[in-house]
Amino acid sequence: MLKNFCLLITLSMVPHGLALQAKDKPNILFIFADDQSYETVRAHGNQEIHTPHLDTLAESGVSFYNAYNMGGWNGAICVASRTMMQSGRFIWRAHQIDNRDKLTALAAEGKTWPQLMEANGYETYMTGKWHVKIPSAEIYQNAVHERPGMPKATPEGYQRPVEGETDKWSPFDQSFGGFWEGGKHWSEVVADDAEVFLDKAAGSEKPFFMFLAFNAPHDPRQAPKRFVDMYPQEEIEVPVNYMRSYPYKHEIGAYGTKRKDGTWAMQRDENLAPHPRTEYSVRVNRQEYFAIISHMDEQIGRILAKLKETGEMDNTYIFFSADHGLSCGNHGLLGKQNMYEHSLKVPFIVVGPDIPAGEEREAFIHVQDVMATALDLGGVEKPEYVEFSSLMPLIEDAKRESHLGNTVYGAFEMKLQRMVRVGDYKLIVYPQAHRVRLFNLIEDPMEMNDLVGDAGQWPRIKDMFSTLMRLQREMEDSLDLKPYFPQLVSN
Repeated sequence: MLKNFCLLITLSMVPHGLALQAKDKPNILFIFADDQSYETVRAHGNQEIHTPHLDTLAESGVSFYNAYNMGGWNGAICVASRTMMQSGRFIWRAHQIDNRDKLTALAAEGKTWPQLMEANGYETYMTGKWHVKIPSAEIYQNAVHERPGMPKATPEGYQRPVEGETDKWSPFDQSFGGFWEGGKHWSEVVADDAEVFLDKAAGSEKPFFMFLAFNAPHDPRQAPKRFVDMYPQEEIEVPVNYMRSYPYKHEIGAYGTKRKDGTWAMQRDENLAPHPRTEYSVRVNRQEYFAIISHMDEQIGRILAKLKETGEMDNTYIFFSADHGLSCGNHGLLGKQNMYEHSLKVPFIVVGPDIPAGEEREAFIHVQDVMATALDLGGVEKPEYVEFSSLMPLIEDAKRESHLGNTVYGAFEMKLQRMVRVGDYKLIVYPQAHRVRLFNLIEDPMEMNDLVGDAGQWPRIKDMFSTLMRLQREMEDSLDLKPYFPQLVSN
């Protein structure tokens, strides 16, 4: 239904950088998922999953295949991602304001994303997952059904399933609460809310900026039975980079902290399935992951249908992305607290009046660049403190070099993990293990062949390590890597 609208050139197109009257500006609709890896859109190559409405968006616009989240300062990666997005600041400067008082002061100065849009004539709206340390209603004009970081889980949802045993938990049993708390699945509530606001906005002279934030597909991964039935677990493929146990799980924080009795307290995500991992438990977890994504996709279809029904489709830019990815059985892991592509990269699709249809971009971007892009499309001059960049130059010119050049930086926790990608190569750094890992992402996209053992790669490793330390300085990253890796520091 969207294949042709993005080719229309309308009078409401926004010349970038020009301040326009509010009624002449385009609408901005941002659909935001939680924990959705870049690998989970059928149109982008995953033939296991069913995402017809996301596929239609991909066919109607531009898909960025290297959209990265920078990581996080604690296990709740979504907090860092969303704080960066609302404030416009890179990871460690966002960390500096990650408390109620500082965010309140920022809001008092009108320096958050929705406030910048509002000041330039937009009606702002938010529903769904928030997970930022200031109430959404303090910076959005309209905020309904603000949700916490995740639906409340139950003990039965962890350390499961065990092959040969009756599963004590079910994704469609509403008695477990979670996404079903309140009587209706939270993804359906987001679509309900969006429909109500779109009907209201259709009668307004103001353009709208909508931040529609699904909790899906975060665990507990719950969906109606018909979506689970779409994915018989025995037919689910185990990832090619499946492992029973990740060799550096302790040093990277996947197993959290060591208890007094010598056992390890796992990151909550890693506790969802038994360890060591089994192919059976991985298949069931992926079955439920795909099911909740397909259910969310159906709700996205409802939102898009309402947008078309209200007559606003041709004057609306639509963005779809996620706060970060997820390992769901990849590398022996189940969480997002790692530096692998499945956990750092997200789907990122842009559709709109002057956006080319069915095109792809390989340029490196940050998911939070959506903020700067929305400002650009809305004719809002980007403030100096906003560190992210508009994607419109990359959308308009497929050959244009990324504003990130050929490098991407990533981090997890203060002292646990760092990453730098330079061109085709990625260097992952584990200070607590005194280990580095090197992968060629073109020849080895699933990150299975560590090149550190190749002596011929050590000049590259040293160069990339130097680049990483330079980026650390630019990012105000306080971790000093030199004591951990003296052999990689040039004299």
